[in-house]
Amino acid sequence: MTFASVIRALEQSSLTEELQKKLDKKGMLSLTGLPRLPKGLVASSLANLKDKNLLVITATIEEAGRWAAQLEAMGWKAVHFYPTSEATPYDPESSEEMIWGQMQVLADLQLGGEQVAIVATERSLQPHLPPAEIFQNYCLTLSQGMVWEAKDINAKLTKLGYERVPLVESEGQWSRRGDIIDIFPVAAELPVRLEWLGDELEQLREFDPATQRSLDEIKQLILTPTTFAPIIAAYLPEIEEIDKINCFLGAAFAEPACLLDYLPENTLCAVDELAQCRAHGDRWVEYAEEQWEVLNRQTPLIKLHRGFDVSLSKLTAKFSQLYLSELVDERENEAVNLSSRPLPVTPHQFATLAEIIRGKRPIYSGITLDKYSTWLISAQPSRLVSLLQEHDCPAQFIPNPKDYRVVEKLHLQNTATALKYSGVAELEGFVLPTFRIVVVTDRDVFGQHSLATPGYVRKRRRAAAKQVDINKLSPGNYVTHKNHGVGQFIKLESLENREYLVIKYADGLLRVPADSLELLAPYRQTPEKQPTLHKMSSQAWKQAKNKVRKAVKKLAVDLVKLYARRSQLSGYAYPADTPWQLELEDSFPYQPTPDQLKAVQDVKRDLESDRPMDRLVCGDVGFGKTEVAIRAIFKAVTSGNKQVAFLAPTTILTQQHYHTLKERFAPYPINVGLLNRFRNLSERKEILERLATGELDIVVGTQQLLGKGTKFRDLGLLVIDEEQRFGVNQKEKVKEMKTQVDVLTLTATPIPRTLYMSLSGIREMSLITTPPPSRRPIKTHLAAYNLEIIRTAIRNELDRGGQIFYVVPRVEGIEEVAGKIQEKVPGARIAIGHGQMAEAELEQTMLAFNNGEADILVCTTIIESGLDIPRVNTIIVEDAQKFGLAQLYQLRGRVGRAGVQAHAWLLYPRQETLTETARKRLQAIQEFTQLGSGYHLAMRDMEIRGIGSLLGAEQSGQMEAIGFELYMEMLQEAIREVQGQEIPKVEDTQIDLQLTAFIPANYIGDLEQKMAAYRAVATAGTLRELQQIEAEWSDRYGPVPPPAQQLLKIVELKQIAKSVGFSRIKPEGKHNIVLETPMEEPAWKLLLENLPKHLHSRFVYAPKKVIVRGLGVLKPQKQLENLIEWLDKMQDGLPDLVDS
Repeated sequence: MTFASVIRALEQSSLTEELQKKLDKKGMLSLTGLPRLPKGLVASSLANLKDKNLLVITATIEEAGRWAAQLEAMGWKAVHFYPTSEATPYDPESSEEMIWGQMQVLADLQLGGEQVAIVATERSLQPHLPPAEIFQNYCLTLSQGMVWEAKDINAKLTKLGYERVPLVESEGQWSRRGDIIDIFPVAAELPVRLEWLGDELEQLREFDPATQRSLDEIKQLILTPTTFAPIIAAYLPEIEEIDKINCFLGAAFAEPACLLDYLPENTLCAVDELAQCRAHGDRWVEYAEEQWEVLNRQTPLIKLHRGFDVSLSKLTAKFSQLYLSELVDERENEAVNLSSRPLPVTPHQFATLAEIIRGKRPIYSGITLDKYSTWLISAQPSRLVSLLQEHDCPAQFIPNPKDYRVVEKLHLQNTATALKYSGVAELEGFVLPTFRIVVVTDRDVFGQHSLATPGYVRKRRRAAAKQVDINKLSPGNYVTHKNHGVGQFIKLESLENREYLVIKYADGLLRVPADSLELLAPYRQTPEKQPTLHKMSSQAWKQAKNKVRKAVKKLAVDLVKLYARRSQLSGYAYPADTPWQLELEDSFPYQPTPDQLKAVQDVKRDLESDRPMDRLVCGDVGFGKTEVAIRAIFKAVTSGNKQVAFLAPTTILTQQHYHTLKERFAPYPINVGLLNRFRNLSERKEILERLATGELDIVVGTQQLLGKGTKFRDLGLLVIDEEQRFGVNQKEKVKEMKTQVDVLTLTATPIPRTLYMSLSGIREMSLITTPPPSRRPIKTHLAAYNLEIIRTAIRNELDRGGQIFYVVPRVEGIEEVAGKIQEKVPGARIAIGHGQMAEAELEQTMLAFNNGEADILVCTTIIESGLDIPRVNTIIVEDAQKFGLAQLYQLRGRVGRAGVQAHAWLLYPRQETLTETARKRLQAIQEFTQLGSGYHLAMRDMEIRGIGSLLGAEQSGQMEAIGFELYMEMLQEAIREVQGQEIPKVEDTQIDLQLTAFIPANYIGDLEQKMAAYRAVATAGTLRELQQIEAEWSDRYGPVPPPAQQLLKIVELKQIAKSVGFSRIKPEGKHNIVLETPMEEPAWKLLLENLPKHLHSRFVYAPKKVIVRGLGVLKPQKQLENLIEWLDKMQDGLPDLVDS
């Protein structure tokens, strides 16, 4: 969209017309002297002139990624990135992600209609697909209003390769609940909910896989197979090995297809750098030939690879071709040299740039730009315009890039047009003398580079990751009941009109109504000890609770005093956001997630208050915590004129943060410094001097920042990344600094103490649990050490052009490990990195690996904290049992940041018997495969490691007695009490009306989903939450049946009754209903005043209860409705009546 007016100007040029005539006449055109950006502009303009689609063929997947990002800014209705891998058809495994991406493009091409651009590598010209008409027959089109019995779709989905599951969360899955079918097509960005009315498909709605809630309605859906295997298998029924079936594509079809066979005829095919495509293609064909020869000796195979020129001939036979090259080849007589040149400017030399644009300073052989049309493409267009105007250069920002009339008028007046672009494409300015066009980008003006890594990232509008339920109960789990103590959950059981959780105690079984699930909590304590079951309503349990209540009261007083001292301090209140702040945030090239935006709002609210900030931002690796910090840092420097210290635990991590801040702040007068062990003595001295004088605005560093020699002129904000990685001395120093400045702490896995304070409501915390749409949950494999497993994992990653982390627990023997890997994977380039290496050597190793000069980094946990190398998508951890859970989680988070499917292999010695703690730790990391589970893992970490170090021996003993959940609840109650908040006496309200209230098995059949539904109802705190639950059930499972509606109504009554102090509601005799309560009569009289006068005589107060006369003769449904209405009216007296 940004470049729409540039493309229009090219289309209107007489030179483009001339080029089009040549293309029409010969069917091909060769253009030289064009870098990437003008290539895309010229190719788009030539395609647009004839309303054609555009196919761009590149040599590599990285280059294809750069092209796709660039074309999205050029006004195409849709840009499709067709992914291909380095694997050959003879490899047994093919990447799901790649195949699904291909299906996505092929399905969109079938829909047709829109003018589209497609980007692919030369590999897409190789035969790798079934014929187009056969593929089309295997696709299922579903449209609103079509008649098709829902039962008939089951077999069809199975045939297409979809897996039936209770809950649809990722591609290739489907589930069914009555007349509702959920399916996640592999060719779609979101799953779809299909709802039938009889035999008619009434509605198709996309839904969010994380919340399972419906989103927008759609009219049509194309279901492709999950892989090409079902199609090939149908034509080769004798082949049994499905994993190798791609090898037999040539046997299944006389003419296997390539991407070209699926394209519309009106497509212009542009080949980018033909020589590079040929070289890359020939190397791949050579590798494929070797593989084919080996396999062909075992089983005769038809060749599925062909020479690059043979593949190209298919393109030349069917489509118009455009050959694009940056270098000018004198031997190419037919080529047209468009003579594009880079802009001869140095970043931040605004006066020089202004003179060049005004035509006052010549460039290249005396050419001046005074009669050229100039476009300024920037993420900060208003700022760029003001900088040029300061140097008498006319420029104007046009918010709408398609406002062609205004743009043309500006160019007639020799005024530069500024357009906004904040995407991820790598844009470099150029001068195109043949068209008299100049494009200036942020790279030319500010020296700003794109931080995105090119490559294939499958598009998703929302990430397929749900929140992990840390409190879910499974049969066999130990639980605590608030009134009875520790028991063991046995099963869910139906009795009469209700469902109950059966809990085993020392003296028998207790049945807890499913709508009272909030009385139960998982029992968490140190894993080595087997809990002892209590007797129901035993004195021992009451005594244990009372003892803990006294202990937590003391702890609460200490904690509240500690944080009260801080809250009484007066800090600097920052002013509201400046225009620069808004501009910087607007230049962020990605769409911030809702959690990110909320975290930013939380941080700004803290900064703008006069209390010092102490906020923890907890978010999974790669979920955007750094962007939250960037916005806070920018506000501190530009709004408050304060200095900022950014503290990180490792040298490598400081390097990355430093480069990120330098890039983001490049357009602004902000000075950033780096202080770590890679800086020599004189550099360190200079940085410290600049900090003291205030010349340096931001310093990024390791623990050296905490040294005695570090003095700031006016430090305002301290940002700490992964605080748990610092030692005791450093933490003490940080504690001292915290009392004077605003503090923002970033972490993916909070240390237990931090988490514990956050849970207790003492420390402010922002959670970022929403993954970026492109992120995929990392596939975690747990296996005994095996060199074949290691070889396969490495080979698979190398085949798709990626890199590997191989992590060992200690430095000793690291060279031997690297040697074993080299023997198994002879062609791999291996580097070694650990903390005991010389500084310069380690830096060089890490930089080389980051630049792709090595394939495998054999290393220690030096990579654990925050290191960001998007090309690394496989991590292998040897002796995984020796790492802590938080460590394993952080290590696993080093991969999977580029949007491709990442793999983590956790290996343990085959002969070693794991301790119970180590086994649970490895199981936990495998269990929490969902994105955003770092916060929940910290909960599990507290459970596994024991909490002695967290609370001290005395408090740890108290927690052991009653379990973590109940302990935390008591602590929170104690803190609220100490802080002066009112605490109601009534812990729970029991409803014993004769009502049928449960979730029928034919409504929600899956036990785990049903338990989650009961828990959601039982823990709902407001009527609004209950209404949301009802809406969600209706959306996911269909109309809510009467028993489930009654359940929701009973919980609504419980909420109100609990808030006004009633502990139980039950029938008494045939005529009355009794409300049991600890309320005294004066309080009851005040409560009664909120009811209409004509109802007063129906209520009779007696000690410990209120009798509602005559209500028992009504039907139970009417009893429920009246009680909800009457008790709701009583709530007006709540603040004065509830005892604290």
